[in-house]
Amino acid sequence: MFASKEGQAVPQVTFPTRKGDAWVNVTTEELFKDRTVIVFSLPGAFTPTCSSSHLPRYNELFSVFKEHGVDEILCVSVNDTFVMNAWKADQEAENITFIPDGNGEFTDGMGMLVDKNDIGFGKRSWRYSMLVKNGVVEKMFIEPNEPGDPFKVSDADTMMNYVAPEYKTQESITVFTKPGCPFCMKAKQNLIDHGLQYEEVILGKDATTVSLRAISGRTTVPQVFIGGKHIGGSEELEAYLG
Repeated sequence: MFASKEGQAVPQVTFPTRKGDAWVNVTTEELFKDRTVIVFSLPGAFTPTCSSSHLPRYNELFSVFKEHGVDEILCVSVNDTFVMNAWKADQEAENITFIPDGNGEFTDGMGMLVDKNDIGFGKRSWRYSMLVKNGVVEKMFIEPNEPGDPFKVSDADTMMNYVAPEYKTQESITVFTKPGCPFCMKAKQNLIDHGLQYEEVILGKDATTVSLRAISGRTTVPQVFIGGKHIGGSEELEAYLG
């Protein structure tokens, strides 16, 4: 079993990071002093669960966390700074600060450094998340000590339930659009007016009409999907939202 560090200070570590063409040392004091910070740590950049679920959801919910007093969200992995920078660019995760714990010092200090030699990873971080206030761990969610790479409690929604238990998670919304479409603008504005966040998929850039037809049975835009349900165009969205 992994021991929780709740009530304890985070390890004092200096992270060598690369910003542009310069090396910049970042300390844990800079990251945590007088601040409220969420940390989620994972086995490796570019790995499946980390890229498809763990990271994207924290990035998506950043604005909500910020509304509830969180200053920053850190993603920590035992990878070098070049790998972490490339992963951030690939994921387009602009709301997350990527921390390269290349030597595993921070992870080891948290008691989360594990041996993954069986899959050729060497020493890596066990998956966990924590809420840190002024350098002290207030709450920690550690994945169960099970074979493989469990992902049950360190997710963004579990952390959100702790930080803001009254918050009701919004259903995911996707809007298929194309440039210059006035009905698309109307649909997007309607969502904004209702305080709803959405992801925009632009035809010709992010997808094709073939994909749109396969998903919705239509080729016109906009096409709006909410919580896995096909709502339709701008007028149908207006009726749905009331």
